[in-house]
Amino acid sequence: MDRSWFRRERLYFFLVLSLLLPGRGSTFTINCTGFGQNGKYMTALDSVFERKAFRPAINFSIPTIVNISFTVSAILDVDEQLQLLSSFLWLEMVWDNPFISWNPEECEGISKISVATKNLWLPDIFITEFMDVDKTPKGLKAFISNEGRIRYKKPMKVVSICNLNIFYFPFDQQNCTLTFSSFLYTVEYISLGMENEVWEIAHTSQDIIQTHGEWELLGINKATPKKSVGTNLYDQIIFYVAIRRRPKFYIMNLLVPSSFLVTIDAFSFYLPAGSKDRAPFKITLLLGYNVFLLMMNDLLPASGTPLISVYFALCLSLMVLSLLETIFISYLLDLATTQPPPMPRWLHFLLLHCTSPRTCCPAVPQKRNTGLDHLPGMKEPMELVGKLPGPRETKLNGCPGSTRAQQEDKAQKQHLVSLWVQFSHMMDTLLFCLYLIFLATSIVTVIILWNT
Repeated sequence: MDRSWFRRERLYFFLVLSLLLPGRGSTFTINCTGFGQNGKYMTALDSVFERKAFRPAINFSIPTIVNISFTVSAILDVDEQLQLLSSFLWLEMVWDNPFISWNPEECEGISKISVATKNLWLPDIFITEFMDVDKTPKGLKAFISNEGRIRYKKPMKVVSICNLNIFYFPFDQQNCTLTFSSFLYTVEYISLGMENEVWEIAHTSQDIIQTHGEWELLGINKATPKKSVGTNLYDQIIFYVAIRRRPKFYIMNLLVPSSFLVTIDAFSFYLPAGSKDRAPFKITLLLGYNVFLLMMNDLLPASGTPLISVYFALCLSLMVLSLLETIFISYLLDLATTQPPPMPRWLHFLLLHCTSPRTCCPAVPQKRNTGLDHLPGMKEPMELVGKLPGPRETKLNGCPGSTRAQQEDKAQKQHLVSLWVQFSHMMDTLLFCLYLIFLATSIVTVIILWNT
């Protein structure tokens, strides 16, 4: 027992000495005569497996070059509240072990073998933005070529932090970074390189990525800056992964229903201003819009203020303003039928200016003695006030003949009623035009954001 322990300790001593002294190591030329017959094993690899705790280098002052490549096979989730990107990668690392080599002609033509990774030295390459526990399966294999090149591939579910900008939701594009670097080895010991070109990585990822998800991959770029931590300098490769959200689902479930409700509310201005059904109709639409927002709240980002939330707030404000205008007009018309208040001079001037034929108002037939374009379905002033009794009607009713002053008062009252009715028509027309401008602006904005 003591003699075997002594031999093992002496082997470890010479092994460490050969690794630490530059130029003193040597490669193992594997003699695999008879390999593959009756499952015969390359026992010469045991010497390589025993030094797996050390970086494989003949000259320890020369850094080991580790080439990196990966493939994005799926974009699983984007958490706007936690600012996290969940993706699935196939990571590939390639490096050389100078202590391994054999002649394929002596080994039954075998030029590549698979070895359990627990028997090999593995570079400690990690993703800086990684925010979860590494759940890579255990017991993976690595392929070793006859020239000593080791190729290690492993699947990874990467939950990485990403600075998300959701202002243009659901037309947003995100640019997340994946930074590959070593945790222990500085540039004197490990140098990072590319196994495949970045355009090959992007092209392969776009070909195999799942296309039925919410996100699509636009492209991948890279940068190779050095990272300085105190007096240590680390090599790293930064990949910029550009992704874009597919907006069709949100357009059909958020924007289209909202636009329909606002459009119906806009066409409610064709109901007569004095109608008793107009205010309840607008209240019903307003309640329906609030129920719609409550049901669709789960589809909106939980943090930040995206542009679509501003759109919903404007729609709701416009519908509330329309309801308040309807209540005010109903009150004004009811007041005008009993005791019409005098119209301010500035309002009278504004009314005459807006009802001028030279202004750009909707072209509808003008009524006599009103001087205002109004929406279809609006009642005339005489329908709201009623006909004034003439002299013959006053005689038939047994009333004394009205004087000229009374007739002028009645005519003035009728004129005031007509002015207030014209004012209500003007307010309806202006608000209706505001609805049309808002809807047109919303449609143009959606088209621009979708195409860009």
